[in-house]
Amino acid sequence: MRRYGKHTDEDDIRTRPGRRNTRPRTNIRPKHEDAAEGLVLTVDRGRLTCLVEDRVVLAMKARELGRKAAVVGDRVALVGDLTGKKDTLARIVRIAERTSVLRRTADDDDPFERVVVANADQLAVVTALADPEPRPRLIDRCLVAAYDGGLDPLLVLTKSDLAPPEKLLELYGDLDIPYVVTSRAELESGVALARVREQLDGKITAFVGHSGVGKTTLVNALVPEERRRTTGHVNAVTGRGRHTTTSALALPLSGDDDGWVIDTPGLRSFGLNHVDPSRVIHAFPDLEPGTEGCPRACSHDEPDCALDAWVAEGHADPARLYSLRRLLATRERKEGD
Repeated sequence: MRRYGKHTDEDDIRTRPGRRNTRPRTNIRPKHEDAAEGLVLTVDRGRLTCLVEDRVVLAMKARELGRKAAVVGDRVALVGDLTGKKDTLARIVRIAERTSVLRRTADDDDPFERVVVANADQLAVVTALADPEPRPRLIDRCLVAAYDGGLDPLLVLTKSDLAPPEKLLELYGDLDIPYVVTSRAELESGVALARVREQLDGKITAFVGHSGVGKTTLVNALVPEERRRTTGHVNAVTGRGRHTTTSALALPLSGDDDGWVIDTPGLRSFGLNHVDPSRVIHAFPDLEPGTEGCPRACSHDEPDCALDAWVAEGHADPARLYSLRRLLATRERKEGD
């Protein structure tokens, strides 16, 4: 072993180069002009399954995207191995601008929002008419999230053989929301599926609903070749089922229908801390002109709101204003209230 004295020759000393000297930094990012376009089908622990033309490709997010995350429904640009063969991995280098976003927070006190689905045309809110009992406050929250994110709402009511739908539909009649009512027998015969398909054809539809309402069962019927485990048990006390869908998944409609369904995990709650009330009014075009006289940052549910005079003058139906304020008030109420 060589030992150095007090007067060593600098040429005799070996030094290890620093890491900073081996990787010069640059602000130039690759353009990837030849990147292929794809659709994100599902996300699992940092790996994204994408559809590129007719191939299913596994990919990861490129480092240059930073903290920007892709979600189900995103249109992305990919490079690398796009064959879709086993043990291959592509890279997502761009995320296209979104046309709509379905967001939620864990609860109303949580400042961190989560994007559940991107680029969906409509939000199908699935609820059972009985077993478990319907939760109107949760439905209201889903509607607010749809309006806020630019999605058209659709009500899908299941298990009409156990309870009639009229009472629940009366709550949403003034909102002019399209709806489909199904029963177990109609689902088995295919009659109900035909009605549901009419609302889905040519659209990307995200399905939401709390556990036990038959959401995943309905999706499995719409896309039989992509069978997924359905809820096998509903708690007799809480009315809640086991979570069988653990991550959102986009599936193409079977048959000749041109559309996609996105199955999402069963909901326990739907936080609306991220919602700006000024965006919800856009879903009420008959009321929106009346907000021109509102004070700045008007919540549309206060004494100085100009909508009261607008409606009193006969420009809009009072029931529509009531519906708007009921939806906006869901941010102040818990789902079970």
